[in-house]
Amino acid sequence: MDGFHPINVGRMVLNLPCYVSATPYGIVHLLEKYNIETSGKNCVVIGRSHIVGSPMSILLAKNTALGNCTVTLCHSKTQDLISHTRNADIIICALGSPEFLKADMVKEGAVVIDVGTTRVASTETKSGFKLKGDVKFDEVAQKCSFITPVPGGVGPMTIASLLKNTLLAAKKEIYK
Repeated sequence: MDGFHPINVGRMVLNLPCYVSATPYGIVHLLEKYNIETSGKNCVVIGRSHIVGSPMSILLAKNTALGNCTVTLCHSKTQDLISHTRNADIIICALGSPEFLKADMVKEGAVVIDVGTTRVASTETKSGFKLKGDVKFDEVAQKCSFITPVPGGVGPMTIASLLKNTLLAAKKEIYK
């Protein structure tokens, strides 16, 4: 149901009905819900995992209503990453590095989707820990037209997408 199986990934790449990886599918739903235009936009996906980065880049590059982006897939070894992010209309950050994306890396009016969730030590909470995203939220939010928080942004969408996949499987249906 998580969409990670090689058959699902292959079917997704070939634009055949499949169970789409939960986090990327949740992000696509966010883009749709908030009427964020993707067609013709320059999108940078930071992180090349098989769970988020790779399937996200494939979904956004597809010739679909919520696709048609020019997608650049970046990662920890990308040289001059800032030149890519400063030109991006949409940035999806799934690197797993707390507060990695800073305001000087983002152009005015960009859409920023923060997928990261890292537990870091904190004196501000009773538990002694706090969740941090991959985006330095307070800095970057001032420049964005849309940004997702951590926690409470992409995480609930991932869960909803996983439940949707489970329901479709129980009904013996798949995405079309």
